[in-house]
Amino acid sequence: MLNLTGKNALVTGIANNRSIAWGIAQQLHKAGANLGITYLPDERGKMEKKVAELVEPLNPSLFLPCNVQDEDQIKSTFETIREQWGKLDILIHCLAFASKDDLSGDFSQTSRSGFNTALEISTYSLVQLSGVAKPLMTEGGSIVTLTYLGGVRAIPNYNVMGIAKAGLEMSVRYLAAELGPQNIRVNAISAGPIRTLASSAVGGILDMIHHVEEVAPLRRTVTQLEVGNAAAFLCSDLSSGITGQILYVDAGYEIMGM
Repeated sequence: MLNLTGKNALVTGIANNRSIAWGIAQQLHKAGANLGITYLPDERGKMEKKVAELVEPLNPSLFLPCNVQDEDQIKSTFETIREQWGKLDILIHCLAFASKDDLSGDFSQTSRSGFNTALEISTYSLVQLSGVAKPLMTEGGSIVTLTYLGGVRAIPNYNVMGIAKAGLEMSVRYLAAELGPQNIRVNAISAGPIRTLASSAVGGILDMIHHVEEVAPLRRTVTQLEVGNAAAFLCSDLSSGITGQILYVDAGYEIMGM
């Protein structure tokens, strides 16, 4: 039986009730994990209020601001974890961003700043958070991130984010190789297209979803909770021999040739 009782889990990337991170947080809570939630702070505090109200039923013991472009906030987040929890068992990385202008048009016209921003937030943040989480995973642990098929195949209107996801997937492998001796496992879930705040920036997202529903072996796309179930599995002892892997949770779409 999947049981995460006694495990401390930090979940990043919840924006609203459509977020994949929200589906993951729900399933970790259901399995008994003690949750910490981070949110992206803004000047008016709207995101803090929205996320706080959403996650209240999960009774998180930590609720912290964490902008991964802010070194001080990252340090503060993990220092608070050290002080209040003592150890960290699970890190869920659901962070990605690219300017909408850099997701469409000619890929060769991607701006330098847009390229750097996409890779900093979507790729480097996994490396950085894993690095500060490592000393806190004193009893081993599991790190799970989110990727997409656009990291291995050219997908319309994905452009620079495809490059970021390709880098993310390779980062999973290098981190798995580094952290394995400490019994820290690192894996990624490649989810099928889901309507989220992030995916709304991808042009034609509804067409992509409908195409998956027509072509995928299961003739449908997946839900946030299905991705959450897969994440809970990867965070549990049931997956103790799995690391450095990309797990496709996409109703089988990835296997199809056309």
